[in-house]
Amino acid sequence: MVIRMNIVILERNSVGTDIDISCYDQLGHVTAYGNSLKEDVAGRIGDADILVANKVPLNEETLKAAPKVKLICELATGYDNIDLDYCRRRGIRVVNSRDYCTPAVVQHTFALALFVLEHLHYYDEYVKHGDYAKQDRFSHFDLPYAEIRGKIWGIVGMGNIGRGVAKVADAFGCRVIYYSTTGKNVVEGYEAVDKDTLLKESDLLSLHCPLNENTKYFIDAQALHKMKKSAVLINVARGAVVNNEDLYAALMEETIAGAGLDVLEQEPITPENPLSRLMDSNRLIITPHMAWASNEARQRVVEEVYKNIEAFLQGEERNVIV
Repeated sequence: MVIRMNIVILERNSVGTDIDISCYDQLGHVTAYGNSLKEDVAGRIGDADILVANKVPLNEETLKAAPKVKLICELATGYDNIDLDYCRRRGIRVVNSRDYCTPAVVQHTFALALFVLEHLHYYDEYVKHGDYAKQDRFSHFDLPYAEIRGKIWGIVGMGNIGRGVAKVADAFGCRVIYYSTTGKNVVEGYEAVDKDTLLKESDLLSLHCPLNENTKYFIDAQALHKMKKSAVLINVARGAVVNNEDLYAALMEETIAGAGLDVLEQEPITPENPLSRLMDSNRLIITPHMAWASNEARQRVVEEVYKNIEAFLQGEERNVIV
């Protein structure tokens, strides 16, 4: 007799309700919750053998209510919501989803950069507010913008996404430099530099690193003051890689030219975050943590979790963190 495992999906809506997850029914008995807060978890996982989660905290406090759990699958790449030491002590396997959103995040990195660099908000509003129709010449370029070609593009985090950005930046005609937060990452064809050099030389600086003790507040007031006044900062990594208060001050003081963010220290954004008060879209664009979320990427992450569970049930290792 085959025993069907109980699979509990704590944050089903994190991939969007337009994405079909019925494939999981082939792997066990599925209970799916649209969203789960920390206080919801204990009451939902008591009979679970397998948990699928995204951002909700999974630690001793929440997992002690799940004595049978054998596998935790991240419906994402990042796993800073999981207490790995506790899972290791309990013998709970933790796996994540890898590479599913690389094309989407690379694409969004350049969407943010070009929006700020070319002052697209200003020019779109200039046309839509009727100013263009009133002028007596065919073109308007009163807010100057620069080409990417010939610029120095700095990268923090040379994983799959960072390398993807490097290839596109190279195609645009940039010189690409990068900084390894561990000091161990070597990528052929691109120049590794120290942090000071990265900050001082980059015309565009994009962040693609995980959040850990080496990267928290990697960009703070001190770092921002080392950057060029013409520099544009892009963060599609984790919110706390950038000190949001320090970035607000730098933008208000014109320490750097602009920033494009898809992630924030606390999500959703709160009124306490000073960046919520900066309405000048020529200097700052913020998108709601959606760089990863193309239609294709959301389908791929569902498939990745399916493959991770399937491998576990077959006694195989796939995308294992612990």
